[in-house]
Amino acid sequence: MSPTLHTYQKNLKSLLSPNEHSVLKKLNTSHHIQDYLEALPHNFSKSAGETCRSVRRILQKKKAYCFEGAVFAAASLAYHGQPPLLLDLQTTDDDQDHVVALFKENGLWGALSKTNNPVLRYRDPIYKTVRELAMTYFHEYFLYTSGIKTMRAYSRPFDLTKYAPEVWVTGEKSLDFIAEELDASPHLPVVSQKQIRNLRRATTLERKILDLEEWTKQPKPKRPNSSGLSPF
Repeated sequence: MSPTLHTYQKNLKSLLSPNEHSVLKKLNTSHHIQDYLEALPHNFSKSAGETCRSVRRILQKKKAYCFEGAVFAAASLAYHGQPPLLLDLQTTDDDQDHVVALFKENGLWGALSKTNNPVLRYRDPIYKTVRELAMTYFHEYFLYTSGIKTMRAYSRPFDLTKYAPEVWVTGEKSLDFIAEELDASPHLPVVSQKQIRNLRRATTLERKILDLEEWTKQPKPKRPNSSGLSPF
């Protein structure tokens, strides 16, 4: 661990409540973090200030959606001395971007993801480059109604240590501005205009997978996850 990252880790830990320490301390592997994310109910809110919450507010509300899940995962990584990195997957205007947290094990990249469908999920740390990892999401990214594939670019790793942990880990204000800065950060294209014209649409069978949802707007009964690390 670099001295800079070690200092950031100490600062982050110094801000946490006993309960927050208790949660993050247990999330010491990528499997534990992902299991925790999947046990969190989905945040369906569309209200201003209720969709880009800090880690503290995620723990208070006990729900999250993709950006919040990525931020929470990044904080869990930072707590254990790893860089808190986000990856943004950009789409066409008629679809929605997806954000994951990046991590490395044995020099290879993986991704932690909060999503309500069976696609765009966790990636094992087996990828040599961020591009290699990002491209695994390409064929899963399509519109339900038409099957048109929509992923167009991915960001460079976006380092959250540029923000004080008081802002994104324990802050009370919305993190909308971080989401906007992530969206505006350098991105790399995944397909050319010529390739876009030749893309095959997802079939009716493939599209049916989007009918499966992990959470509905009506709360589901509490359920254990494979790690036993429940957020409830």
